[in-house]
Amino acid sequence: MAATTARAANSTQLERDARLINAREHRIRPGEIAVGVIIGRSSEFFDFFVYAIASVLVFPSLIFPYADALTGALYSFAIFSLAFVARPFGALLFMWIDRRHGRGVKLTIALFLLGGSTAAIAFLPGYAQVGEIAAILLAVLRIGQGFAQGGTWDGLPSLLSLNAPPKRRGWFAMVPQLGAPIGMFVASALFAFLLTTLKPEDFFDWGWRYPFFVAFVINVVALFARLRLISTPEFEHLFETRELQPSRALDLFREEWRTVVLGAFAPLASFALFHLVTVFPLSWAVLASGDAALRFLVIELVGAAVGLAFVALSGVIADRVGGRTVLAVSAVLIGLYGLTAPQLLAQGPAGEWTYVLVGFALLGLAFGQSSGVLNAGFSPKHRYTGAGTTATAAWFIGAGFAPLVALLLASNFGLTSVGLYLLSGAVCTLAALGLNRRRGKPA
Repeated sequence: MAATTARAANSTQLERDARLINAREHRIRPGEIAVGVIIGRSSEFFDFFVYAIASVLVFPSLIFPYADALTGALYSFAIFSLAFVARPFGALLFMWIDRRHGRGVKLTIALFLLGGSTAAIAFLPGYAQVGEIAAILLAVLRIGQGFAQGGTWDGLPSLLSLNAPPKRRGWFAMVPQLGAPIGMFVASALFAFLLTTLKPEDFFDWGWRYPFFVAFVINVVALFARLRLISTPEFEHLFETRELQPSRALDLFREEWRTVVLGAFAPLASFALFHLVTVFPLSWAVLASGDAALRFLVIELVGAAVGLAFVALSGVIADRVGGRTVLAVSAVLIGLYGLTAPQLLAQGPAGEWTYVLVGFALLGLAFGQSSGVLNAGFSPKHRYTGAGTTATAAWFIGAGFAPLVALLLASNFGLTSVGLYLLSGAVCTLAALGLNRRRGKPA
């Protein structure tokens, strides 16, 4: 009761008004939570992939025309990584806002910052207009995206998992992960459409900017979809009764740092593979052949559909054998894939199709159960903050620098080295799962 009173005291007029608007809704079903989660995650990943595709097709030439193609791509990926560096700092600030003003206020600020940073990229001048300031502006906006991403954690995936039927936990655990292939599919389709319908000079002049405007609109829609859930009195009660309240980061690390570390390393295989079947191969294909962009986007469109199917399949399998088993077996398969598959990118279109489709299938299985596979190990008081913190840490360690590292390795040591890099992620996943089992923690 005291927690509820304190929470109400810290509530802002925005949240109080939202609760009054939504007071007519008296039941929050798992299906409604799932819809809110999918919409929210799809919007975030659409933002992510719009930027990722532009970082391959546009920014090297627009921002770094003075560099050769490979160097320009490396510079572009370096700026790409800045979002993952900024994300932990954003998470700390937005968690403080959450404790002081409520998750509705936090989410509103974060999504408008994310949408605003993304939309601002649509107005980005090139090197030809402002010189090196263009790179500085892009870096600032990319940092803004990452900082905002740190505040988009709303606890919906954790709440969905906690409200899942006992025999369907694997299925409900994979629901938030559907947002990645959906976002990838829509972003790739939009860029493919623009490349198909526009002349190259028109695409480079203004066509590439259009997806960034679309991203802002999608963010606004996702914001209202998520606020509709988190602003209801019943939803607030579910957070309170499930003890999904923000705790201090210092307390989390002091009391449960082992769970944070293991939770960050457990999904490393899938998070590394995430970029190695999306961003990296697109850059490798474009560098090998300047006219390969449209062809490879079509391949990734199909790959995203395959990934979507295998994310769903991971839920079915996990309900039979357990999420930890799915993640462990998929890590072994990803390691074997890393030892053999990257060389396919040098074998022409047939090799590219095989690399992407098999990679997306493995990614779907692993990524489908990677969200919070060890989050059950957190105590109730740290469950909300712990889940968001492990996700932020895992993206930073496993995915933040993956395109940059992979392109550096491939350009200097060949595609085999990319496979070894991916193998290291699989080893980290298996080690984290093994250590967690020795500690006797649930998965």
